[in-house]
Amino acid sequence: MQLNGAEIVIECLKEQGVDTVFGYPGGAILNVYDELYKHRDEIRHILTSHEQGAAHAADGYARATGKVGVCLATSGPGATNLVTGIATAYMDSIPIVAITCNVGVPLLGKDSFQEIDIAGVTMPITKYSYIVKDVTKLAETIRKAFRIAKTGRPGPVLIDIPKDVTAKVTEYEKEYPGVYNREVIHSEEEDLKKAVEMIKEAQRPYIFVGGGAVLSEASKELYEFAQKVDAPVTDSLMGKGAFPGTDERYTGMLGMHGTKASNFGVSECDLLIVTGARFSDRVTGNTATFAKDAKILQIDIDPAEMDKNVMIDLGLVGDIKAVLKKINEHLPQQFHPEWMNKIKDYKAKYPLTYHKDVLTGPFAVEEIYRQTNGEAIITTEVGQHQMWAAQYYKYTKPRTLLTSGGLGTMGYGLGAAIGAKTGCPDKIVVNIAGDGCFRMNMNEIATAVRHDVPIIQVVVNNHVLGMVRQWQDLFYDERYSATVLRDAVDYVKLAEAMGAVGLRATTQEEFKECFAKALTCGKPVLIDCMIDCDDKVWPMVAPGAPISEAFDEQDLKAKEN
Repeated sequence: MQLNGAEIVIECLKEQGVDTVFGYPGGAILNVYDELYKHRDEIRHILTSHEQGAAHAADGYARATGKVGVCLATSGPGATNLVTGIATAYMDSIPIVAITCNVGVPLLGKDSFQEIDIAGVTMPITKYSYIVKDVTKLAETIRKAFRIAKTGRPGPVLIDIPKDVTAKVTEYEKEYPGVYNREVIHSEEEDLKKAVEMIKEAQRPYIFVGGGAVLSEASKELYEFAQKVDAPVTDSLMGKGAFPGTDERYTGMLGMHGTKASNFGVSECDLLIVTGARFSDRVTGNTATFAKDAKILQIDIDPAEMDKNVMIDLGLVGDIKAVLKKINEHLPQQFHPEWMNKIKDYKAKYPLTYHKDVLTGPFAVEEIYRQTNGEAIITTEVGQHQMWAAQYYKYTKPRTLLTSGGLGTMGYGLGAAIGAKTGCPDKIVVNIAGDGCFRMNMNEIATAVRHDVPIIQVVVNNHVLGMVRQWQDLFYDERYSATVLRDAVDYVKLAEAMGAVGLRATTQEEFKECFAKALTCGKPVLIDCMIDCDDKVWPMVAPGAPISEAFDEQDLKAKEN
């Protein structure tokens, strides 16, 4: 049949099973929006308050559902406003397709109104970026974009379409996307046998779980693997939920704000088995001392990750689910009672602690966990509250902590929460934000109200940029340069002005009551959670220090005395 470019865009989205898109219209993309209007009963459009919010919402939708997220923006500033969201998805390997429209082909390269080479701008932060100047290639390009976004190591793809291409007509034939089997193993059988032998020879094995295990849907195989290896399990921020945080083998997060049990244990292990983690500097600390007595077995879909940040002894390239399944078939049951008892002692000796008598970030997170029975999807911004959310909420399922781990994007969580709740309407979705982060994209509260997306927004409010101030406390002799928020923004009134419910808590009991009310009111709710500006995230590893030198508040006091 004969269709114009805008019609082809919508038909191709329907081919891919897309039922929700996030975006903001403008002149260049108006033909696509006009066609979207005609199909509004098939594809829901969430009008965000800012294009960055649309990109974060598409990202949150993708993380929560496992599907490809889609965002739309017009030319020029509309397209560039997507960039931070696209980069966030790229750093965390999240499959989104961003569709932008540009000035017409005859106007390209002439400094036309709202012209920008967005394909060029996003080239370093996408798996692929396209500009489609020929309408006959449009359908093929869109199909290819979705395939690239979700295959191998997932990630964002951008398609830029000049406006005149959306109006031109060509022949269109409907295609159905093929079934993608991601359970592939690229490593040789001999390497799999070597991995089994490495595990059998180890006396002090440790399993480190990254975000790749979540993307691979490898939780079942990972759990069986941990039992067979008889090893403790730690994770990265991105790996939360791939292995249940309530299991006795779980020792908490690894790295800069990881538990002492995990940091000390990994420093003493003789085999570190890494599943889908990239050895971020926030995890390894000083790479020269990281797991220095251990052999390292790394399993990852991306061969570029092997030997990138830390030198490894054996790399298995392939889908983590498939690789673990294969190893489980050939690995006999291992037993390491002395090692497991030592790790158990570390867990008992070095629990996470906080001041229990006042309202704090950790208390708020634990209360959210209690009242949601650990079944919520938690999104976060970046900073102290992000670490508290990682430390004190026990994630038992994958795709339940959505956070910017690679780029560290302030302003990510609220848009992501809207995307997650849109994709998983039966789930409780809570965005935990600091007051500094919340200001970045707080206008998306209006989006939640406009589209009746009943998320819960908790603002952990200490009137400072908490994590930066913590570093100023510890490493800059308390010189608080540009980290004190001296204004008096009333977030309750702000929420109410946008049509949401606004609540405030200054005590533990008030927070309990506020959150219980938020769970039952069926509308977007903001809770202004007032905490002390001197609250800190513990434990901590100083930048560039070995993770074996993790310290906490008690260690500092002992050092002072």
